[in-house]
Amino acid sequence: MMAIPGARGVEFGAGFAAARMTGSQHNDPLIIRDGRIVSEKNDAGGVIGGISTGMPIVIRVAFKPPSSIALEQKTVDLRDLKEARLRIRGRHDPCIVPRAVVVVEAMMAIVLADHAIRAGLIPPVLRQRD
Repeated sequence: MMAIPGARGVEFGAGFAAARMTGSQHNDPLIIRDGRIVSEKNDAGGVIGGISTGMPIVIRVAFKPPSSIALEQKTVDLRDLKEARLRIRGRHDPCIVPRAVVVVEAMMAIVLADHAIRAGLIPPVLRQRD
């Protein structure tokens, strides 16, 4: 997820809130529901030690705001090596926010498919021979 331009943070399940929990608070107790073993809650976000627990994968990605804003900002004039002021007119950097959900879902699908191929669960696409 950090390969997505503008991504600044990624968390699974309880994520950064887990740093304020004790082990007993963060652990996901196992229970039986409808004849299946499941976690009572999903603070792990469906992944423990890089392996799926079978629970839904819950992931959140934080993105930086666009940096080209109309507000005057401090900068440095490289020619004179002096502090300067910069005011940008118009938008010059793409903003991921309107498409972030689709991009994150696509990245997750690519990663899961890649791991399924590596594990032999899905055969790799065979190259045609000329």
